[in-house]
Amino acid sequence: MRKRWMILVLLAGLLLTACGGNGNNGNNGKTNNGGNEGNETEATADTKGAADIEGKTFILGLDDTFVPMGFRDESGELVGFDIDLAKEVAKRAGFELEFQPVDWNLKEAELDSGNIDFIWNGYSVTPEREEKVAFSQPYMDNKQIIITLADSDINSKADLAGKMVTVQGESSALEAVQKDQEFVDSLGGDLVEFPTNIECFKDVEAKRSDAIVVDEVLARDYMKKNDEQKFKVLDEDFGEEVFAVGMRKSDKALIEAVNKALDEIKEDGTFEEIRGRWFADN
Repeated sequence: MRKRWMILVLLAGLLLTACGGNGNNGNNGKTNNGGNEGNETEATADTKGAADIEGKTFILGLDDTFVPMGFRDESGELVGFDIDLAKEVAKRAGFELEFQPVDWNLKEAELDSGNIDFIWNGYSVTPEREEKVAFSQPYMDNKQIIITLADSDINSKADLAGKMVTVQGESSALEAVQKDQEFVDSLGGDLVEFPTNIECFKDVEAKRSDAIVVDEVLARDYMKKNDEQKFKVLDEDFGEEVFAVGMRKSDKALIEAVNKALDEIKEDGTFEEIRGRWFADN
């Protein structure tokens, strides 16, 4: 009887030891050695975040017809303001870049699937897009303007009633126009959508469409290079916006690295230097 009782006591002791020796000690499973081990400090987290991206290659998705942000020059090389800015950010953050043209209609799907890691090409911040992607800090202002041919009798939004208006598909211009339901209803038909803004311009020049709603940064460059006198910019527009870099919400270390590099580039004057290469007349 005494042996059985002693065995039970020993078993109870072993169970208590096992329960008390799981490393908790009131610290939720983390070892308490001077209060440091098992508790990642802010400095350690920063170092880890940098290590997660340093030396890695990330894919930048873009519309390679968006002059002067990202486009192909006469030799077929990708150039532009956003190309130069992205290269500078990558250099400072310690990662490599590959550039991948994408269907602008599918840019968020490409990001979500992992086919690209950035949407970086005059990518406007909108509430709809903020639900899908994480944005870097804004780096440039933009506006959605309305352009017609100079000899057109269209001088206001009201004059576009019953007319054909073209926009790039899945663009911030499309989103801006669609928010003005009264204007959309006045057209009496659907907006004319093309994959690129260049095709939209060509449709207006061919007089198949009456006007284009388009990013001002692209429009000013296009008009300057294609007989500016034949175009007219209306006084009314569809609102101001900002450009930023789109990333996956889960890529927190990448978001932090891009924002840190953008801050440095703005502070030391490199941003204005890059801007001057592509917007010298603005």
